[in-house]
Order: sequence, then structure tokens, then C-alpha cells
Amino acid sequence: MTNTLLILPGDGIGPEVMAEVTRIIDWFGARRGLKFGVSEDLVGGAAYDVHGVPLADATMARAQQVDAVLLGAVGGPKYDSLDFSVKPERGLLRLRKEMDLFANLRPAQCFDALADFSSLKRDVVSGLDIMIVRELTSGVYFGEPRGIFEENGQRVGINTQRYTESEIDRVARAAFELARKRGNKVCSMEKANVMESGILWREVVQAVHDADYPDVELSHMYADAGGMQLCRWPKQFDVIVTDNLFGDLLSDVAAMLTGSLGMLPSASLGAPRANGRPKALYEPVHGSAPDIAGQGKANPCACILSFAMALRYSFDQGDEATRLEQAVEKVLADGVRTADLMQAEGATPVSTRGMGDAILAALDASL
Repeated sequence: MTNTLLILPGDGIGPEVMAEVTRIIDWFGARRGLKFGVSEDLVGGAAYDVHGVPLADATMARAQQVDAVLLGAVGGPKYDSLDFSVKPERGLLRLRKEMDLFANLRPAQCFDALADFSSLKRDVVSGLDIMIVRELTSGVYFGEPRGIFEENGQRVGINTQRYTESEIDRVARAAFELARKRGNKVCSMEKANVMESGILWREVVQAVHDADYPDVELSHMYADAGGMQLCRWPKQFDVIVTDNLFGDLLSDVAAMLTGSLGMLPSASLGAPRANGRPKALYEPVHGSAPDIAGQGKANPCACILSFAMALRYSFDQGDEATRLEQAVEKVLADGVRTADLMQAEGATPVSTRGMGDAILAALDASL
């Protein structure tokens, strides 16, 4: 069976890090017999330069058909003056919305070799392995009404936090299912003390748990307290499930616990198709980093680890995903470092391509 992938390198460092992922994909085809039908297209500023929009309709249609989409990064100062409707980021938001990718999985894993890169003490972050499940297609980023309006002679900015029971239900189920494969523990975060949407969120998550997942340990926490606890003792958590806005904030807090944004992958998953595979988009958490684009300084690990997530969640290749993750871990333990990780003494500096070479060598050694 051929697995179909649409690669969208995007802008800035996106094409550089995605080039290393392509080499990894080719390795799995040649050495592990995993066949991928790979196509490539444009998104973000790269798409705007060619089509005048950040995502062409034909590209959107292709994304709906493939097993998984791999995206690099979008945006850059070149596009700052564009109208909001055609900014590069709108291409990514369209993919998420039209593919109905409601569950954003953001792991925060601290490799032992990088524990000293965190701003927290080693004993607080060493061995950290948590997963934040962020609701991605509703909430304050999409609620109506929204906009900037005139009211009583002054401008007013409005965004609306809105959730339905079904939207909360499905992301809660995604979190509970994931927890069953990990530490069997979920913490749901909201602001039920001051927001009606938070009250509904807590009630629905609790109801889903009581009806179908009583075996999973469930706790509730206000999102601001959750941010504090992530900085105090993050290893108390396994899976955190939360809404779109709080998930955006909390996942960035969790990201910095690990020491580098260049190490963090993500997956955005939708409902299963007829073949049982979910619609899926995989991307690194980092941005397009236009200041280092084209210089060979970018860390490709987050994008490579995003492909590992694709192996696990889209292609049912958990063992091969682990193989790739362990190859990355070995390379880091051996002291191989891109520019963002060059704080340690005795590290071996490598380019983006050099990091890809090292990971491919570790994959060869795993056979």
C-alpha cells in the first residue's frame, strides 16, 4: 500500500528543513519498505507570489485527498504589508479549518542531552514527556461576531469565544484516547471561574469521561494555574486538553521547557476517513525564521520529528516512528548541534544538511 503525502515547504527556513525530511522519507522507502507517494505544492508567501493567494484552491483540494500533509513554515517580513485576508498565515488557517483538523497535538519532550538548555533546573525538566491537545477549529479565533467596529465615537475590537458541546466532546475523546496509550492521565484546563464557555467545557469533558473513559484519571485546572504549574513541576502532567486560545499559550510555555523551539513537532488531526485514517497536517512548532533562511543554520529536527508523528498517527508505524525519534535522540546525545543548540562545550557544530546526515547515519546504525 502506498502512503500519500503532500509536502508544503512554505517560506523562510521551511524549504531547508523540509529538504531533510524528504531525505528521511526516501530512507524509509529504500531501507524499510515504506512506500510514499509524495507530491509538493505551495503555501503561504510562496503561494501568494505565484497565485496571489496564500493557498490555491487546487492545493486545498489535494490536501483533502492525501493521507497526510507535511508543512514547513509560513510568513516573513516581505508580506507584512499585505491585507489580512491574503497574509501567508491565512493559508495555514484555511488548511486547518477546511480539513476540520480539530485536535492539535503538541508534545513537549525534553531529551536528556538538552536538559541544560531549558531555563528551568535540570531535575525539573529532565525526562519531561507531556502532550498538549489543543482544540484547533473553534473558540475565540473563529467565533462570530468578530472585527473592529465604531461604537460611540471610538473603535472597538471584538472577538467571540464560542464552543458547542459537540466541539468539546470530540477533542476530549481525542485526549482520552491518547492518554490510554500513554500515562492514562488527562488534565483539562479552562477558566470556568469567569467564563461560561469554561463552565460548559468542564461539564462536557467530565461527562465524556464518566460515560466512556472512567479508567482514565481526569483532573480539572484553571488555565492560568496550569501555566504556573507547567513552570513549577511540569512532570505532574501527561495529557493536557484545552481550548484554542489557552492551548496556543500553554503549548508555547511548554515548548520553552524543552530548551529550543527547533526541536518541537506538532500534529493536527481530524475525523477518520473511510479508510480509518484521520485527515492530518504535521508541522514544526517554530516559525519561518527569515533572519537565518538560506544560511544552512536551521534545525531540521522539529520537522523530522513531525514526520515521526505522521508515521505514528497517520500510517500506523509506531515502531518506525520510535526508530526515527531514537535516531534524533542519539545524534543529540553524541553532541551534534545546529546553531540554535550550540551552548554546550564540546558540541559538534553542523549545518541543516549536516544534521540530516547525522540522523540518517543513526538510522543506518539502527538496522
